[in-house]
Amino acid sequence: MAARKSNKPPVHPDDEKIPPFLLKGMLALCLVALLIAGYARFTDRPLEAMPDLAEPIAAERQVVLVGSMTGAATVYDTEGNVIHEFPADKGGFVAGIWRVLQRERGKIDAPMDAPVRLVRYESGRISMFDDLTGWRAELVGFGADNKAAFARLLD
Repeated sequence: MAARKSNKPPVHPDDEKIPPFLLKGMLALCLVALLIAGYARFTDRPLEAMPDLAEPIAAERQVVLVGSMTGAATVYDTEGNVIHEFPADKGGFVAGIWRVLQRERGKIDAPMDAPVRLVRYESGRISMFDDLTGWRAELVGFGADNKAAFARLLD
């Protein structure tokens, strides 16, 4: 009588185990993260990752953004004068900010053509604020070219 061969590869229990100290370490990391997040939530800790709004302002301007899905965008002052026109191949970031504003304002039925505040702080940081919705963006986080697109609007 011939022995039957199995199609299954041999199982080596030591090859498939995660070391117990690694499992315990991952569990401890999860628990510590949960404790820190829970502590911050229940004690109403402020959001410390946000930049200080009390920093001195170097320049501020109210602008109205109008964009399109093609990437083209136009920036107006509050009197309706064109500050800058971005063609479709250069205005993608400005048009993207316009789309975010449209979405945020649509949530609360705010006017779509209201101005936003563009602020340059003395440190060089540039921020955009929509006072209607409370939305804000720190433009430095989107790269030097995108920050420069808005910096030109303040000059």
